[in-house]
Amino acid sequence: MSPLDLLDLVISPAHAQAAAPAPAGGGLSVFILPLVLLAVMYFIMIRPQMKRQKEHRAMLDKLAPGDEVITSGGIAGVVREIGDSFISVEIADNVRVRVQKGAVGNVLPKGTLKSA
Repeated sequence: MSPLDLLDLVISPAHAQAAAPAPAGGGLSVFILPLVLLAVMYFIMIRPQMKRQKEHRAMLDKLAPGDEVITSGGIAGVVREIGDSFISVEIADNVRVRVQKGAVGNVLPKGTLKSA
């Protein structure tokens, strides 16, 4: 008895079968579910993210020296210098830190850091 015969005892050999007939409702109905899923994904995930990015860019464009900011790393300070890619944030008297513009998380109302 060969090893293939033992395998045939455990797993029955496959026999050729006729192909199942195609469903009658093909055509446009096949594409409706994926289109609905793409639309839902756009309105739930992509569109809100694009809106947040647009608001963040607008906030960075309005950034001016003297603004009080909090970076994404949690450093709070006052903006002293603004460059193309970096800003200088004063976190204590005569202590300045250079951070990337994109690292600014929030702009605080004036006087927030003095009251804290």
